[in-house]
Amino acid sequence: MATPILLVPGFWLGAWAWDEVAEDLRGRGFDVRALTLPGLDPDDDDRLAATIEEQAGAILAAIDPADSAVLVSHSGGAAPGYLATDVAPERFQHAVYVDCAPVPDGFVLNDSLGAAREFPLPSWEQLAEEGDSLVGLNPEQLARFRERAVSEPASIAGAPLRLSDSPARLAVPTTVVCTSITAELVRQLSTSGEAPVFSEIARFDATLIDLPTGHWPMWSKPMELAQIIATAASESAKN
Repeated sequence: MATPILLVPGFWLGAWAWDEVAEDLRGRGFDVRALTLPGLDPDDDDRLAATIEEQAGAILAAIDPADSAVLVSHSGGAAPGYLATDVAPERFQHAVYVDCAPVPDGFVLNDSLGAAREFPLPSWEQLAEEGDSLVGLNPEQLARFRERAVSEPASIAGAPLRLSDSPARLAVPTTVVCTSITAELVRQLSTSGEAPVFSEIARFDATLIDLPTGHWPMWSKPMELAQIIATAASESAKN
C-alpha cells in the first residue's frame, strides 16, 4: 500500500495551500491528505478557542489506527506537528519540517500578541521584515493568499508548546527543508543559542536539505518540494 502522507499548513492557511504539492504526490502513487487544522476553518464559529493540543489531536485522528504516516509540517504547523510526534511517535514513519523546525518545550510562536484574540495575516512588508520571505511568489499567488487567509487564533499563536519528558519523539526520522535560510546556517543556529526556534534540531539526527526560495515553497517550488517529500516517504517505507 502507498505510504500515507499528511500535509499540515502553517499560519493563516487551510488544506488548499497544499493543492499543487498534493496533486504531484498523488501522481507519484502516494496516499495524500492535506489538513485544515482546528482554528483555521472560517466557518467554525468557535475557532478562536482552538488549542495546539486540539490541532495535534486532529493530526493523529487523520491517521488510520492500523497505519503510520509521513507528516509534513510547514511554518507554524511545526508546533502541533511536533506535539503529535511526542504524543504518539509510533504513528509516524517520518517527519518533514518545511522552513521551520521541531520547536522546544515552552516555545511560543508569537509572544507579542498581548490580549489580542487573533493574529491576522500581516502586510507583505511586515512579513518580509519578520523574515518570512515572499521570494518566488507571483501577484496571483499573493492575491489568493490574501483572499483566503484566516486569522490565526491567539490561543495557538501565543500559547507555549508543552511537550512530555519522553525522548521517544527524537527517534522519529526527521528532515528539515531549508528555504528562507540555508541548511548550514540552521545547523549553526541549532547549537549557538541565538535562535531558540532551532535549538531542538541539535537533539535529532536530522537531515537538512536546501531548497532556495521563499517561506512558501508549496507555491514557489511545488514540484521540487514534492520530490523531497516523496524521497523521504519512499526511504521511510523501506525501513
